[in-house]
Amino acid sequence: MPDSLLSASDPAAAVSIHALTPEGFAGAPLDEPAKQWVAATGFRARPGTTLLIPDRTGGLAAVLFGLDASDPLGAGKLPGLLPAGTYRLGTGFPDLRLAALAFVFGAYRFTRYRADDSPGARLILPDAIDAREVAAIADGVMLARDLVNTAANDLGPAELAAAAHALAARHGAFLTVTEGEALQRNFPMIHAVGAAATAERAPRLIDIAWGDPAAPKITIVGKGVCFDTGGLDIKPSSGMLLMKKDMGGAANALGLAHMLMATGAPLRLRILIPAVENAIAGAAFRPGDVLRSRKGLTVEIGNTDAEGRLVLADALALAAEDEPGLIVDLATLTGAARVALGPEVVPFYSRDDGLAAEFARHGTAEADPVWRLPLWAPYERMLESKIADINNAGSSPHAGSITAALFLSRFVPQSIPWIHADIFAWNPSTRPGHPEGGEAQAIRALFALIDARYGKGR
Repeated sequence: MPDSLLSASDPAAAVSIHALTPEGFAGAPLDEPAKQWVAATGFRARPGTTLLIPDRTGGLAAVLFGLDASDPLGAGKLPGLLPAGTYRLGTGFPDLRLAALAFVFGAYRFTRYRADDSPGARLILPDAIDAREVAAIADGVMLARDLVNTAANDLGPAELAAAAHALAARHGAFLTVTEGEALQRNFPMIHAVGAAATAERAPRLIDIAWGDPAAPKITIVGKGVCFDTGGLDIKPSSGMLLMKKDMGGAANALGLAHMLMATGAPLRLRILIPAVENAIAGAAFRPGDVLRSRKGLTVEIGNTDAEGRLVLADALALAAEDEPGLIVDLATLTGAARVALGPEVVPFYSRDDGLAAEFARHGTAEADPVWRLPLWAPYERMLESKIADINNAGSSPHAGSITAALFLSRFVPQSIPWIHADIFAWNPSTRPGHPEGGEAQAIRALFALIDARYGKGR
């Protein structure tokens, strides 16, 4: 459980926070002196504002918080507004669970490189919510954020594998790592993308298995490009500044895995992470090369900076061999996704209309926004190759997120339900509940989707 959360049974005295709208002052249970204090201060409960109400001894009696009814995670602003102390959610919050999650999301600080020893505000979880689930979700989000925020010199493929190993050990899962000659033989595109990296940052495939083998099978694939130079189609320096986050899909896959394992989901869960660094050296793969994938399809390299779909393709081919009931892949795959929907909304793709509608519904309910884009089959012509089965980048500058999804779809059989989420994994600026930096995206919606479909036995 994050440090900013306390269990409902914690004996610490807590100050109540009451949420109000400008029209809803009557809802807060205030005594007459407190009402007089509110009137004297001129507090109007504008969204995101607070008023500290003193008690008769000079201590803190209560807090009033101006609620933004349009933002379910608006309570994420509270940790930055409140003095150090212990609090509990009082009246006026329409969804206590989301408010509690927002509070802990807003309290997040990345402290690996710069300590933050200042005491902060802590929240006692309400009795009415499932503390185990909230703690699991919060910890999963923090795990994803921490991994994305870590500098690439401290998080290469080996360190990503170590993080996966620590998570597997925590939950009693089984982990295998494929590298070296076995990787080159069985996952040739993962090997090719990572071949130019130093020996210490050699490519590998991380494979975690957890749960009852007889339970419904779900496989989650996360893109683990720990740094992306663009390869020989090198990025400009401005394009490399955030490339430590190109393993955001892997970070989010591990965060989602923690949520499911920590809540005891009745699943056979598999996590696949192709972990590579797309570096530049004599062994780098080249534009015009033709790679043979694990599935057997040949891929002409139109651009070495479209490497994420290559490593995902080999991992997706492996995932499909196990014939799970659902495959999900998470990847910081295209800039085109950000042009289309910006940094906050995640475009996703699925062949299954019912599954897509359910995922979108959970995204709205969890304030974890996702938006379906089409697997527009006519655009497959943009990926045609004259010498191979498919080109990894294609000939057109248009519809980049869609064509990337169409490329991946060639490696997932029609018979297996599949979701591809083209995430950003980063907050360019701070919003309530979303500090600037690494972010968990789509995994709270996915957790809710998987729990609704498979979690009824827990």
